[in-house]
Amino acid sequence: METRIREMICRRGEIFEKYYRLLAEWNQKFNLTAITERNEVFVKHFADSLLGEEFVGENASVLDVGTGAGFPSLPIKIVRDDISLTLVDSLQKRINFLNCVLSELGIKKAEALHARAEDLSCRETFDCAVSRAVAPLSTLCEYCLPFVKTGGAFIAYKAENCEEEVASSLKAAEILGGGRAEIFKRRLDENTERSFVIIRKVRPTPAAYPRGKNLPRKSPL
Repeated sequence: METRIREMICRRGEIFEKYYRLLAEWNQKFNLTAITERNEVFVKHFADSLLGEEFVGENASVLDVGTGAGFPSLPIKIVRDDISLTLVDSLQKRINFLNCVLSELGIKKAEALHARAEDLSCRETFDCAVSRAVAPLSTLCEYCLPFVKTGGAFIAYKAENCEEEVASSLKAAEILGGGRAEIFKRRLDENTERSFVIIRKVRPTPAAYPRGKNLPRKSPL
C-alpha cells in the first residue's frame, strides 16, 4: 500500500475501524462482500477505493452508481469532508446498510438512494460519477455519463489490463457526450495494479439515454 493511502487511512483510523465492524456485522445477515478478513478489507476495499481519490476535484458533487457496500466513494468521502456524495444501489438491503453507516459514522453531505441508474432523475447534475466492478465500460458509460455535468468526468475503476475494453467503449462514450478516454495506472500493492479510466463530459447526453428495460446491459451501445 503506497504511503499516501496509508496516511489517509491512519488519519481517519477510528472511522475506518467502525466502518469495518459494521460491514462485518451486516455481512452476517446478508452478503455484502466476499472479502471479510480485516486486513483484506482495508487493502482490497478501503485502500483500493482511495487510489482514485486524487481524481476527484475539490468540493465535487459525486455520484456512485452500483455502490454496493459503499465502494469506492464512501472511503473517499471519509477522508474528504469537502465533497458531497450520492450513493445509488438497486438493492434495498444495501441502502439500509449504507444509511446505518452514514448515521453511525456521522457523515454529512451524503445520501443513499434505492434506485436503478436508468430511473434517476438527476441528469447533468454531478461533477463526477464513479463506479467500481459493476459492468463493462460501455454499459457503465450509459449508467453514469447522463448524470455528469458538461465539464465533469466519469471515473471508472478497472482491472490492470483494460485497454481493449476501453477501445470497445469509445462509441458509447461519444454517443453519451463523453470525450477521449484517459487511462491512469496506480499500484495497490506488490501484486495488484489498478487502472482508472477517466472520460470527460464534453456535451450534454441525448434525452434518450440511459435506456430502460436493462438495455444498457442487454444491448450495449
